[in-house]
Amino acid sequence: MEVKIGIRNGSRELVIDSNQSAADITDAVAKVLNESAKFLTLTDSKGKLFVVPTDALAYVEIGAEEVRRVGFIA
Repeated sequence: MEVKIGIRNGSRELVIDSNQSAADITDAVAKVLNESAKFLTLTDSKGKLFVVPTDALAYVEIGAEEVRRVGFIA
């Protein structure tokens, strides 16, 4: 699952490849925003921990859950 996080006043976005489902990521983002938490924490597929201050969040884009195809497509 690819997650893109836009940072306010930043020229680049943070891209995370996560093993979490779209629902889990959506719940985590909604939870920190609703509870006025200071940080959003996400873990990528390699185990790296990303901590983003919630006041710096511009947007969170969650990619579609898609199974990769193997083989040739006609």
